[in-house]
Amino acid sequence: MIVVIGGGPAGRYAAMRLSKAGKKVRIIDKRSTGLGGQCLHQGCMTICALNDVARFMEQARIFQDQGILNFSAELSYPALISKMQEIIGQIAGVIEQETQQTGVEVIKGTAEIQGSNLFINGELMPAEAIIIASGAQPKVPEISGCCLPGVYTAHTILSMPDLPKRMVIIGSGVIAAEFAYIFSSFGTNVTILARSSLLRTFPDQLIKEAKKDLGRVSIEEHVTVAGISGQTRVSGVIIREDSSIREIPADAVLLATGMNPNTSFISGIACSPDGAVLVNERMETSVPGIYAAGDVTGTGYLTPIARHQGRKTADSILGNNHEPDPIAVPQAIKLSHDLAFCRMSPTVSKALSIPGPAGPGTFWEVPGHHTGSSLVEFDKNGHLTGLAEASPSGAVAMAYLGWMMNSNTTIDEFDRFIEVHPSADGIPWLLKYLNGKRK
Repeated sequence: MIVVIGGGPAGRYAAMRLSKAGKKVRIIDKRSTGLGGQCLHQGCMTICALNDVARFMEQARIFQDQGILNFSAELSYPALISKMQEIIGQIAGVIEQETQQTGVEVIKGTAEIQGSNLFINGELMPAEAIIIASGAQPKVPEISGCCLPGVYTAHTILSMPDLPKRMVIIGSGVIAAEFAYIFSSFGTNVTILARSSLLRTFPDQLIKEAKKDLGRVSIEEHVTVAGISGQTRVSGVIIREDSSIREIPADAVLLATGMNPNTSFISGIACSPDGAVLVNERMETSVPGIYAAGDVTGTGYLTPIARHQGRKTADSILGNNHEPDPIAVPQAIKLSHDLAFCRMSPTVSKALSIPGPAGPGTFWEVPGHHTGSSLVEFDKNGHLTGLAEASPSGAVAMAYLGWMMNSNTTIDEFDRFIEVHPSADGIPWLLKYLNGKRK
């Protein structure tokens, strides 16, 4: 019996691949709402659901401003959350059925690992191999007031009973930007407090596009948060400025200060200082027979990487060769547009960019000069080394463009590419233009 701890993307992919290869596999998952991990229940799907509504409301405002529509779209936040959770439950049911149909046994319970020993619900469970795929959880900063009612993380935000009038988001990354866009589109007065700069790991061009999309949000960068104020409930966030302090009023505070690998139930296995399980190139931990995959290894906190590692772990247990790790990983966040990019390291020597073309999802943005943009980075041999795009469908395009980069495809081969028209994707134009100039 192979035991997988965690039913998120990494654990599920490993379990199903092993089961299809003839192994007896058991998933241990403590989530009462079903398999799928935080991607389904508190992450990607939550953002997609909320963003769909936020984009709709923003489009409605654009049509109103241009005199095309004349109505008031009033949001029922409780109804939104209730219906969203209902649909997430439907998806979780499909996922669990799909997993069990491959022969995987699913058990609800809690796990504890002490060296090579595995305990499930307090009882010792023998296993041929163990895969730790327990994911990650929000990092809570060490500042006063984090336990006040009205302070949330990405894992608890759906318990917020109603839409706040004023929200402060503490953080500078993807979670901070996405929730800021969503709640500001819903009508909440949102302030982002960033300890460094907003989305600092993103290409500069996408940071500019993000700030356009966050035009209704107050963004304060390089800020030191001294604490969260309130008596029986949160009332604001205190920031320190030189020798003085300033308070920003808030009805709700969202902590978007990063993630920590979920390893509190593990002892006797080598971990990094931040708690991530250390693994080798075959996803093996320091204890023979125990593997780890996904967010618990602290590698990127991206669902596609978790799936890749789950498959890689299964292949290691089966003694198969595994697919090579990607050199460049496509990434995207959802604001008014998809802000997507894929980059190799180190950064390249040349770049070319254009504004996004008018097309599906951007036609009515032309008067406001908000059609997005496209960027191509390349080396002297014609290899793509970086791509970035802000467009309604940038995330879809970037997956295939990332494949080109990982396949070492040159710009020359893009002459054979025929784009679908109309489209708001400007990268094909750029690549064809660039190849023509090189020739």
